Amino acid sequence: MPRQARIDAPGALHHIIARGIERSKIFRDAADYDDYLRRLGALLLQTDTQCFAWALLPNHFHLLLKTGNVPITTVMRRLLSGYASGFNRRHRRSGHLFQNRYKSILCQEDRYLKELVRYIHLNPLRARIVKDFAALEQHPYAGHGTIMGVQENRWQTTEALLALFGSKLSQARHDYQEYVASGAKLGQQPGLTGGGLIRSTGGWEGVQRLRKAGSFQKSDERILGDGDFVEIVLAEAEENLTRRYAYEARGLTLERLLHAVAAQVAINPEELVGASKVRNVTKGRALFCYLAVAELGVSMTAIAKYLKIAVSTVSMALHKGDQVVREESLKIENLLNVKI
Repeated sequence: MPRQARIDAPGALHHIIARGIERSKIFRDAADYDDYLRRLGALLLQTDTQCFAWALLPNHFHLLLKTGNVPITTVMRRLLSGYASGFNRRHRRSGHLFQNRYKSILCQEDRYLKELVRYIHLNPLRARIVKDFAALEQHPYAGHGTIMGVQENRWQTTEALLALFGSKLSQARHDYQEYVASGAKLGQQPGLTGGGLIRSTGGWEGVQRLRKAGSFQKSDERILGDGDFVEIVLAEAEENLTRRYAYEARGLTLERLLHAVAAQVAINPEELVGASKVRNVTKGRALFCYLAVAELGVSMTAIAKYLKIAVSTVSMALHKGDQVVREESLKIENLLNVKI
């Protein structure tokens, strides 16, 4: 059975789970944990990706990320490949470190954000890595302590989360802690990580209510949300794929896009190749990078090779390109004078 495409969009919330191959450890010692967190933090800041919750266990990890100016697939590819290479060097091993593809579940933020933060941060307690709930905020390999102000990770999103619990910081932290503590009594929650209809309706109770009412909802194993949310996400994903296939069918290559963008900012196409910092060139490069990723689905690595620049430069250009597109209401079909 072919793999289903990842679903993503700027502002999308993802619960990401990755496990070691054959359930082997992906974190063997403190050096492993520290290297992973260093890489994760740098990537999140570079790509403007928000992290609401995280937990590292010996043989797997959980992340709750909100897409910024770079697709989640790109962020995760860079994180996993970089970490795996470092892990193999440190431990003198070779071969794959992670089991198949990581699991990415697109989540309905207004309904599940708080619940997912609680579920993820309680993982060290469920796994008996910490002795009790009080010890959880001292645990350095999960995000609970950062939210409580005990630890510091400047790449973790805390203010927006705590605002959901109150306007005053001390009271918000107290209410957040009470909320997480109450979740410790719930045990495992397969509805937050299971598949298909169970997840899309919020667990078995939701499924049973629908069945009793003789009602059925659209569901998808890649999505956590109610039926309406699932339908909207799938419709938008289908629209994006349709546009991308239409561009390909019309031969809209990177070269054509390069010439169109160069004309838009009144420079020669060859000026976009390389690391020039001339104002119009940086604007054009940013616009090219954003449209190539967002509209044509080209990877940042391929764009970096095409423009002869670093992947990190492409990453930074994406954010600026997004701003240019929004401020000037630009569309790729207008730039290329084609109908999609």
